[in-house]
Amino acid sequence: MDEGARQLRTFHRLVANGLGANVTNNFLWFALTFWVYLGTRSVIATSVIGGGYMLLLAASGLAFGTFVDRHRRRAAMLLSSALSLGAYLAAGAVYAWAPAEALRDPADPRLWVLVTLVLAGAIAGNLRIVALTTTVTLLVPEGRRDRANGLIGTVSGVGFALTSVFSGLAIGRLGMGWSLALGVALTAATALHLLTIRMDEPTPEPVAAGAAAVDLRGALRAVRAVDGLAALLAFTTINNFLGGAFLALMDPYGLSLTSVETWGLLWGVVSLGFIAGGVVVARRGLGANPVRTLLLANLVLWTACALFPLRSSIVLLTLGMLAFMALMPVVEASEQTVIQRVVPFGEQGRVFGLAQSVETAASPVTAFLLGPIAQLWVMPFMADGAGARAIGGWFGTGPDRGIALVFVVAGVIGLVLTALALRSRAAARLSARYTAAAPAQPDPPLAGTPALVVQA
Repeated sequence: MDEGARQLRTFHRLVANGLGANVTNNFLWFALTFWVYLGTRSVIATSVIGGGYMLLLAASGLAFGTFVDRHRRRAAMLLSSALSLGAYLAAGAVYAWAPAEALRDPADPRLWVLVTLVLAGAIAGNLRIVALTTTVTLLVPEGRRDRANGLIGTVSGVGFALTSVFSGLAIGRLGMGWSLALGVALTAATALHLLTIRMDEPTPEPVAAGAAAVDLRGALRAVRAVDGLAALLAFTTINNFLGGAFLALMDPYGLSLTSVETWGLLWGVVSLGFIAGGVVVARRGLGANPVRTLLLANLVLWTACALFPLRSSIVLLTLGMLAFMALMPVVEASEQTVIQRVVPFGEQGRVFGLAQSVETAASPVTAFLLGPIAQLWVMPFMADGAGARAIGGWFGTGPDRGIALVFVVAGVIGLVLTALALRSRAAARLSARYTAAAPAQPDPPLAGTPALVVQA
């Protein structure tokens, strides 16, 4: 086997290993949310878990990216598994030690110790994700990195679909104790499999004495060095800010149109859109200009988001969700491919970490703000207020149409911003930089290298 084929095989094994870790971490996070709600019947408790997870994810991104740049990627992935395993073992000990009634009381600190440990284990998995994204530059030839990013997106979609199904079944049939035991076993198995994977990596540059563990200055310097990259990160952050409207209000809107059983089934179905989008990218790539591909995908995405709420229809909602899910892998793979091309390999961890931090933080901020705004003003506005009198004749009236109005407004704003971005100088400069840039890392040998395929 030549060197190029060997490196691609290593990449495929890392992706398969990442699938195991991703499924395990998301499985326990979802299972924890279900278990806490069933035990406490507290919406506040589950809201704290969801919001806390997103905020911790945002807070950890740059720290993890700095660590990845300063260490070998395989070592970062092994540390991720070790941290998750330790957290889940400690959570299992708390579950076994604490009385059952204490874990059903939202005011009992032992419940929140358990919640914190499970969330910490799930968040530690993000270190692996940042490291895996940078291995695309290390192991995949330049002309195939867009397809490699599509493969990672496909695996993420598969993980989401599996998690959606098995978390509820595990809590319903086995309980939280056995779910934790299963999580520990799967995390240990993933770590052992990772120990069998070997890859050649450049030695990271020595870290100066007293260097900060979170290198914000270095991340910003790397972003500013690429003309137009800061504008791309700002655009995706604004997109996520608008997307927070759907994070906050999609479940209430869907449940106003159909039963909870059907709604849960629909989420399993629309997750196939994410898988399909990733498969298309993995097989066809992103074209010669991923910057333009990202913006065109957003045009279609925001058009769908503005149109599906115009009528109170579960069919239109499902089609809108499918479009959203199918295009997200295209958007994410485009951003990753651009960064992998224009940012030096030794700085990619920090740039990916910074992007993840600012982009992830945007959605929960909107979600926290829009929930009360929709409940107190927009929903009454379309139920029996001025909005119902002005447009209710064709748009419909009622609290659910208030939520729909929020979606339409978010979609229109996203559509306008994307159209402006397409015509912007920043997009043109970044596209030119991408086209002219030398590869961020020398390509592996190409002779005899097989095509990148979708496989585990």
